[in-house]
Amino acid sequence: MQFPESWLRTYCNPPLSTQALAELLTMSGMEVEELRPVAPPFHGVVVAQVLSVEPHPNADKLRVCLVNAGEPEPLQIVCGAPNVRAGMKVPCARVGAELPPPADKPEGGPFRIRLGKLRGVDSHGMLCSASELYLPDDVDGLLVLEDDAVVGTDIRHHLALDDTLFTLKLTPNLGHALSVFGVAREVSALTGAPLKPLATPQVDVKLQDTLPVRIEAPELCGRFSGRIVRGVNPKAATPRWMVDRLARCGQRSVSALVDISNYVMFETGQPSHMFDLEKIHGDLTVRWARANETLKLLNGQSVTLDPLVGVIADDQAVESLAGIMGGDSTAVSDDTQHVYIEAAFWWPESVAGRSRRYNFSTDAGHRYERGVDPAHTMARVDRVTQLVQDICGGQPGPITDQTLQLPQRQAVCMRVARAAKVIGMPLTQAQCASVMQRLGFVFSETAGELHVTPPSWRFDLRIEEDLIEEVIRVIGYPQLPSDPPLAPVVARVRPEALRSVHGLRRQLAYRDYLETINYSFVEARWESELAGNDHPVRLLNPIAAPLSVMRSSLIGGLVAVLRHNLSRKLSRVRVFEVGRVFHRDPLAVGGALSVAGVRQPVQVGGLAYGPVVPTQWGNKERAVDFFDVKGDIEALLAPRVAQFRAASHPALHPGRSASIELDGEVVGFVGELHPRWRQAYDLPNAPVVFELSASALTTGEVPVFKGIARQQAVWRDMAIMAPVTVTHDALIHAVRHAHSLVRSAVLFDVYKPEQDAVHPLRSMAVRIELNDDEAALTEQRIDTAMAQVLSSELSYQFSP
Repeated sequence: MQFPESWLRTYCNPPLSTQALAELLTMSGMEVEELRPVAPPFHGVVVAQVLSVEPHPNADKLRVCLVNAGEPEPLQIVCGAPNVRAGMKVPCARVGAELPPPADKPEGGPFRIRLGKLRGVDSHGMLCSASELYLPDDVDGLLVLEDDAVVGTDIRHHLALDDTLFTLKLTPNLGHALSVFGVAREVSALTGAPLKPLATPQVDVKLQDTLPVRIEAPELCGRFSGRIVRGVNPKAATPRWMVDRLARCGQRSVSALVDISNYVMFETGQPSHMFDLEKIHGDLTVRWARANETLKLLNGQSVTLDPLVGVIADDQAVESLAGIMGGDSTAVSDDTQHVYIEAAFWWPESVAGRSRRYNFSTDAGHRYERGVDPAHTMARVDRVTQLVQDICGGQPGPITDQTLQLPQRQAVCMRVARAAKVIGMPLTQAQCASVMQRLGFVFSETAGELHVTPPSWRFDLRIEEDLIEEVIRVIGYPQLPSDPPLAPVVARVRPEALRSVHGLRRQLAYRDYLETINYSFVEARWESELAGNDHPVRLLNPIAAPLSVMRSSLIGGLVAVLRHNLSRKLSRVRVFEVGRVFHRDPLAVGGALSVAGVRQPVQVGGLAYGPVVPTQWGNKERAVDFFDVKGDIEALLAPRVAQFRAASHPALHPGRSASIELDGEVVGFVGELHPRWRQAYDLPNAPVVFELSASALTTGEVPVFKGIARQQAVWRDMAIMAPVTVTHDALIHAVRHAHSLVRSAVLFDVYKPEQDAVHPLRSMAVRIELNDDEAALTEQRIDTAMAQVLSSELSYQFSP
């Protein structure tokens, strides 16, 4: 929201400087994002009148002008502007004036006007264009001033160039401040300065013509007001004061009729629209669009509509996008003679998000999305009509007004004691009542309570906390005491068996992984290929077309990070991410931090690519493999011991991947990326990836003390011939549980002799530790234990 300070002060003029006013607005929640002057500093430029224009004797494109600049004698000035003519009034920089530096050489300092000679003719000054004064203007040539401009007046005073532009950065709940009068109303409440009310013009009805309007969707339009004005002059010039105010609000002048509509919107916050009455076929209907209807908008864009978009249509076609933009077919033009002026209340929910579907936004839609005061649509039509009559003439008809369904303002109760507790400072009921009076709210009082009915222009007051915010806004945040809060400091001790997610991050960082953070919404391709999820949770309004679904796995994002690093010539990448994934689950219950039907567990994912260690002289370079990452996972899970079992996964190599089990429950997976996806994603080599449930990693075991063995341990080696289908885990499990004296078993060698391909066997050498805490081992007990190992349920053949 941008506006000039001078316009604001016509409605409320508190005794504050520009900087103090900006600070007040910012501290009240309406952040002043920028303050800048209307024009840069310059001096010596006055209003002048061109008395005569003669051709230059030595140049075809130059003119020799006699100019009255308020001095005793006319000035001779050489000018090359194409629009210079006798009788016009323009800005004139006299000798000695200083103009802003050229835009291409801002470091050169101000441009000083000196007595000059152009092609042999003396020039005593310079006639100025708008661009030379850094003012907005579409005219190619000199800046043309009004005929009533007083010759010799300083141009800064005449054009009010010492004004300041305020740019407010308003949050979505401050729709009532999207107008100059709305901001003035807030300033009046904050400072106590009197507020000049909006003009309430009395329009004399000259004819009885009306345009029938039928509202078929009360949930779209709650109120619709309009009137016909016949015999307007569309070619009338927009007054300079209106053009200047619009320009200082960031709006370019288009034509008198369009400028009037925009001016009233910036002034009051109520958008309006003017139809060319002769281009309307029959009556108007307010309804939801029908499937595949089309509309060419004022910006030249043609859009295809659907039943979720509101429209204004006549008997033949759609003529306007409700609350957003009018259609090109009924737009006013230089040939317009009769207009229909419309101002309505569109429900915010029926306008919100509609313009984003078509990749544009409008000032009207921006206001309607946040809520526009529905109580004064007729008054705004009168204001537009008055300005049309003053500038373009015309004969107005009566206003037709239909009120169907307006927001119901429910009284909100605010407890004074509760407000004092939330704000953190003592408050009296009289203070709170004074705030409500200054804001113009209707309220009643009981002991310790205020019952406030929000006004029609406030859509953000619904709960007690909203009123508490209003109290401290008006009293002033600087009034809050600076005493530190008093509260007991209670240490929260995390259970020893529970680890924090941040602790996991540190462990992964210690193991040379770097953390990455990716979007929770990803490409649908990633979900289908890397997660095997053909029905992901889809976004209704994605920020970009590729990021259209919610992720159910972290692998896609990690692979994208790898590709990003490889494209920048990194040869070794180890990254991890901790984040939520999203699965459809009919049993998931909605809550404050959850959505019904969607399960959102936290996962930990990692990826390793390239050499195991950075390049160095001490170790031979070797690419990271499955077992390196398996060791990292075991370190994360310690002291808990996981089981790694061969398993398949859509993203992983079928022969080099495994599921991770804890206490018989699968908590994750690890493995090499599938060769198919390695080629599809243009990776030179396959990375090793893993993903685990964060809850499995944060839930640990408390270490239990175990005494040092008092007896000497005994080690025995044995080689066992077993089918190649026997896994390492199965072998070690069988040996460990074969006899009570067995303390540990370690596989230290594997040998594959030449043999029958039908029944392949391999020799697996195991080192077994035996011990007894109570008594020393004898050869007889050792032999008995080893015999028990050999006769265990697993049918292995012993090789002597």
